Amino acid sequence: MVMASVIQKIIPHYSFARWLLCSGSLRWYQHPTEDELRSLAGKQKGQKRKDRKYNGHIDNKPLTVPKDIDLQLETKCITEVDTLALHYFPEFQWLVDFTLAATLVYLITEAYYSLAQPSTEMNISVVWCLLVLAFVIKTLFSITTHYFKLEEGGERSLCITFGFFFFVKAMAILIVTENYLEFGLETGFENFSDSALRFLEHQGLDSQGPISKLTFKLILALLCSLIGAFLTFPGLRLAQMHLDALNLSHDKFTQTLLHINFLSPLIMVLLWVKPITKDYIMNPTLGKENVPLMTEQAFDTLRLWAIIGLCALRLAMMRHHLQAYLNLAQKGVDLMKKEAGRISTVELQKMVARVFYYLCVIALQYVAPLIMLLHTTLLLKTLGGHSWGVYAEEELPCTHDLNSGAAVSAAADPMGPTADAVLETGARASVVQLSVALGGLRTVFSPLLFRGLFSFFTWWIAACLFSTSLFGLFYHQYLMAA
Repeated sequence: MVMASVIQKIIPHYSFARWLLCSGSLRWYQHPTEDELRSLAGKQKGQKRKDRKYNGHIDNKPLTVPKDIDLQLETKCITEVDTLALHYFPEFQWLVDFTLAATLVYLITEAYYSLAQPSTEMNISVVWCLLVLAFVIKTLFSITTHYFKLEEGGERSLCITFGFFFFVKAMAILIVTENYLEFGLETGFENFSDSALRFLEHQGLDSQGPISKLTFKLILALLCSLIGAFLTFPGLRLAQMHLDALNLSHDKFTQTLLHINFLSPLIMVLLWVKPITKDYIMNPTLGKENVPLMTEQAFDTLRLWAIIGLCALRLAMMRHHLQAYLNLAQKGVDLMKKEAGRISTVELQKMVARVFYYLCVIALQYVAPLIMLLHTTLLLKTLGGHSWGVYAEEELPCTHDLNSGAAVSAAADPMGPTADAVLETGARASVVQLSVALGGLRTVFSPLLFRGLFSFFTWWIAACLFSTSLFGLFYHQYLMAA
């Protein structure tokens, strides 16, 4: 409730999303006015409409200028007033600020759990992280629907093609043995099926299990195809901004960070490939002996920290990528100067202005995968029973026995003779039954299940982002050049 009040009262005045765009480090190119273009083209100011009548008709021919006109665009720092004209700015501001609030709630909750160590309380940060993921999916879905509305350009076909590609890829990944990709899905699903079967039998229901393994993997594959379709254009856009940011930067250190930032999804993908990372890091071969460097719990913790560090690097490199996108206005004008012919002033102004007006769409495509990776990692730590300490022992959330002694004793307790005693005993029995039911659900949805699911989804988001960005790099570097 406190954080909800902060979102309502403080964020409208002090917004992290607004600071990312309006801190003074981003400069956008202003489109030239018609008078400036007329002056550069060496034309006099046009006649009035009443003087352009010819045989009873009005000459409405648009003003055109040569494409090789000597035009230099003026730059200006982005201000809060400029953001009012940006498409998707309210969605960008809400998503970034709500993510910041949810992350603060998570940090405070983690500090509370490390100090108080409650065993029966619900971790409220899980709800905030799930809300963040819901808002991210909603935003990406809203952006993707705009591509489907375009009749020309091929965006719709590209989304559908990548959606089917990722569906096939997910089906292939889900049949890979755990010796290569150690998500823990098989172990988590078996634990879920056995616990659910015991829970249903305890409730007096005859069932063969909640869901079959084939149906479970088919549902996962469908979700993976949707995520892949949503991340298609963010990956393609990231590749273009990466190339432009490299050309814009002349500092070797910044270029190195840009390369690490581009390869960060690949690093995340390799963290779950057991023969490449886990076997070599945990048991490296030194001479003829394998010397264990760390435990499996320590490796899981280091993997969480590595993902969070790479997410922080991507956030730090955000300004370089957005400025590289804004420079597309001047780049488009420079390419236009190499062409022959003429262009209307309206088309020239639109070409320059649309780059700035769609800045928040590009910013959302940049931060949405970052937010998804961060909060699936946080959910993996909390629901999967991991620890932030490298040398801490693994502590899984406690499970409750379905045949609890409290429930049995409460059910066997005879009713008292008075009406108050009857009501009190009935209320106590209802509370005990509800506690037993919730305890049974905790055994069904165990940390092993959540560990497998969120490990897989974290890996899959990184894999989709790297696949689409790699395709975009090939497209912009080779196909466009050809």
